[in-house]
Amino acid sequence: MQILAIIEKGPDGYYSIHSEQKVGRYYFGGYGESVKAAKQDFLASVKESLEGAAKEGSEMPTKIDISFRYDIPSFFNYFDFLNVSKFAEYAGINESRMRAYKSGLAYPGEKTTRKIMKAIESIGAEISSARL
Repeated sequence: MQILAIIEKGPDGYYSIHSEQKVGRYYFGGYGESVKAAKQDFLASVKESLEGAAKEGSEMPTKIDISFRYDIPSFFNYFDFLNVSKFAEYAGINESRMRAYKSGLAYPGEKTTRKIMKAIESIGAEISSARL
């Protein structure tokens, strides 16, 4: 079973995770002060949903694969070791705009979102190829 979990920062400053997928009549969700806390809550809801669905005799998945999709504030909350100023420079984005995206005060357009994704993918590839 593939679960796409969407992580977003809400207007209250908390992070929520939701998914369209479900087991039986049970949906998955999570909430927390940080993405880490919301992920823990989400994983607990998956476990509880599976237990509830099993008790009701629903068909159970043999394997569960969860992929997380972040909005920009959630991404920088979870990967808090990334320096936003350096990331903005690397991605070729104005530093003050990047800080606004990180805080959720502004949202990038499609072109800027592509630049951010390209930078994330490039950093990931560089890190994956690094050897010590």
